[in-house]
Amino acid sequence: MAGQGGPAFLEKVARLLSRQEGKPVLKPNRRLVLKDWVANRRPKKGEATCITEMSVLMACWKHNSFIDAPCSSEIQSFYTCVHKAQAAMRTKGDDIMKGGHLSPKQATTLLKRFPNPRSEI
Repeated sequence: MAGQGGPAFLEKVARLLSRQEGKPVLKPNRRLVLKDWVANRRPKKGEATCITEMSVLMACWKHNSFIDAPCSSEIQSFYTCVHKAQAAMRTKGDDIMKGGHLSPKQATTLLKRFPNPRSEI
């Protein structure tokens, strides 16, 4: 895709920036060069997990005056749910690389390793 129309695009940009035809049509307010870093944004948080198990556990504690012994099955089910949710989050984090998306930290590392040319088009 980069080979298709690459020089034609560069010629068009050069023509738009040139002053041969009077005032330039395209007047950039910044340099037309990419930066060597990406903004470090946090990924969006997903929905809360294990809410049902947590509410059942808290209801059991309230009913039994916050004693752990009668609520052992609820505690165990809550911990099982938490471990499953953590394992799912780990596998989801590994799948991000397979989807073709990089985290901001990984993109910044690659951009610093292979910096962009500092001159404009």
